[in-house]
Amino acid sequence: MIVLHSSVSLLLTALYLLVVAYLIKGWAALKRTKLDGAPLQTPITVLIAARNEAERIHFTIEDILDQDYPKHLTEIIIVDDHSTDDTANIIRSYADRGVKLLQLNEDKPLNSYKKKAIAEAISQSTGDLMICTDADCRMGTKWLSTVVAYYETEKPVMISSPVTYFEETSLFERLQTLEFSYLIGIGASFIGNGRASTCNGANFAYRKDVFYEVGGFKGIDDLASGDDELLLQKVAEVYPHQIGFLKNHEAVVYTHAKHTLNEFLQQRRRWASKSTRYKDKKVVALAVCIWLFNLSLLVNFALGFYNVNFMILFLVQFMLKYLIEVAFLLPITGFFKRPQLVSLLIILGPIHILYFVYVGLMGNTRRYAWKGRVVR
Repeated sequence: MIVLHSSVSLLLTALYLLVVAYLIKGWAALKRTKLDGAPLQTPITVLIAARNEAERIHFTIEDILDQDYPKHLTEIIIVDDHSTDDTANIIRSYADRGVKLLQLNEDKPLNSYKKKAIAEAISQSTGDLMICTDADCRMGTKWLSTVVAYYETEKPVMISSPVTYFEETSLFERLQTLEFSYLIGIGASFIGNGRASTCNGANFAYRKDVFYEVGGFKGIDDLASGDDELLLQKVAEVYPHQIGFLKNHEAVVYTHAKHTLNEFLQQRRRWASKSTRYKDKKVVALAVCIWLFNLSLLVNFALGFYNVNFMILFLVQFMLKYLIEVAFLLPITGFFKRPQLVSLLIILGPIHILYFVYVGLMGNTRRYAWKGRVVR
């Protein structure tokens, strides 16, 4: 029985190493597109769905207004999702600078307010390329021009672009930044391998006509989350080789880590809840195998207190996991110009095992808190 258990553990370890090696290959395959500086001519619409963002939304709006992209080609639409603070008034104060405010006015409760907000904004947009971000994000002045230059150069129908955390004030937040870099790297690497499956809606662009071609959010509008990944997967079914990841530092969007453990876990449960609707079953199978690998680490560590052989097995698994993750994370954190974060992996590694097993279990519980609502 011990031999069988050890064999299964080592098989799961080998599978995990192969998966991360596949991700390393995918990240390396992403070329840093050289943008030739030719005049840009695509009409764009910047979309934001906002709820109770009065504290920071003015920073985001100012950053978008400061972009070097031609103003006559830029439309900005922000949808206020029933905010109970001053968000709508703040957005309204920018009307004379071209910022358009839409306000949701739903009589009946919805589960997916954000998708409703985005769909409403798209229906009233004039741009050809929809560029989505969140109401608490920051970006450099070349963000839009870099996204559009990539769009005009490479001709993708959908673009996933990099997102990272910044302005951390604690070790907990820096650990989140490292873990988030891992997640962004996974999405980018799958695209680099020609198998788009995940992305982040804080920095996401797609053609308006393609949004309608795939039926928009129809079929995924029963979930609160998924306005990014689930839409990407719908588009990937029709255009599997026309989804790009913009590997350019000028395109990075910055946001903040969660301040408390409860906020962090609620966010990750929300993200995990989308996995049950992934259309690519091979990706789902890989995720299950990775979850089982982490579970085996946890089990072997616990059994190691009763039999030293299990502790040795755990240490072998953990060291191999650590080394392959360092190899994966070094180029990604280097891209974000923060390679020093990898030194935190020795702390994050053990925590991540517990977290991954927990989120895998709790992500399938349908309800979670988001923006002051309990949704599923």
